Amino acid sequence: MPSTHKQDKPWDTEDIDKWKIEPFAPTDNASGTFTEESSFATLFPKYRETYLKTAWPLITRSLASHHISCTLDLIEGSMTVRTTRKTYDPAAILKARDLIKLLSRSVPAPQAVRILEDATACDIIKIRNLVRNKERFVKRRQRILGPNGTTLKALELLTQTYILVQGNTVSVMGPYPGLKEVRRVVTDCMANIHPIYHIKELMIKRELRADPTLATENWDRFLPHFKRRTLSKRKKPAKITDKSKKVYTPFPPPREKSKVDLQIESGEYFLGKQAKERKEKEDREQKQRERAEEKKRGKERELVPPKEGDEGGKKKKRKKEKVVDV
Repeated sequence: MPSTHKQDKPWDTEDIDKWKIEPFAPTDNASGTFTEESSFATLFPKYRETYLKTAWPLITRSLASHHISCTLDLIEGSMTVRTTRKTYDPAAILKARDLIKLLSRSVPAPQAVRILEDATACDIIKIRNLVRNKERFVKRRQRILGPNGTTLKALELLTQTYILVQGNTVSVMGPYPGLKEVRRVVTDCMANIHPIYHIKELMIKRELRADPTLATENWDRFLPHFKRRTLSKRKKPAKITDKSKKVYTPFPPPREKSKVDLQIESGEYFLGKQAKERKEKEDREQKQRERAEEKKRGKERELVPPKEGDEGGKKKKRKKEKVVDV
């Protein structure tokens, strides 16, 4: 059914930014103070206690500008934020909740305080349950950082976000489009897709976004398409075991003959020490005679005169037929 609400809107012009977040002033809250107090609490690890004690005055001043009160409980190891009678912005308590959540995830206080800005949001990505094997998880988490943190820095510059990899989570701060891209890169990295492929794609998109002629066109022809490796292209092992089904027999295979069994069959086992030495000497002399005869035949072949009119061919043949005694 066609829409009946498509009417001309003279106030809706192209110069209006529909994604712009307008600041919330006290005059916008016509209802006055809130009827009930809202509060959020979160726990923090023991190693963050010393840092939070030193940074708490900064956090208190930042929240006081939004009329939010905060409490640090070192006995229970928790942080609490709550609204006051002067709080006028309903979203301020949600921003304060994200602030204490980031502080518990080891984000520095000066960086975490930026979450109170309207254009900044946060996302905490849990990555431990995406990979079952612990060693594989550590290797793939290291890929997000890259050598000397270069991969992480490239992601931050391309998505205009702040990224912190800490333990089993990845904390991200920035605009909403950047948060969406970072979540996609992190989840794909845990699924064994290297972040460098996404970085190449983001760089191409940034160049295309700067070109106004390509704003309404499809960008698929410019983006790289990487093929995944299949198992059929892997190298075959050098030793392949025959796993085909064989005819079942109740009798075991015959035992291989040992060195003693072979000596008994040849009669060598029953010879004395002198007889054995004599036999070894005869074998050595026999081999020497064979090598000497072979050498003599090779020399005689070199002395055979060539046929008339075929000297060049014979010389070449003699070179090929020359036997080298090693």
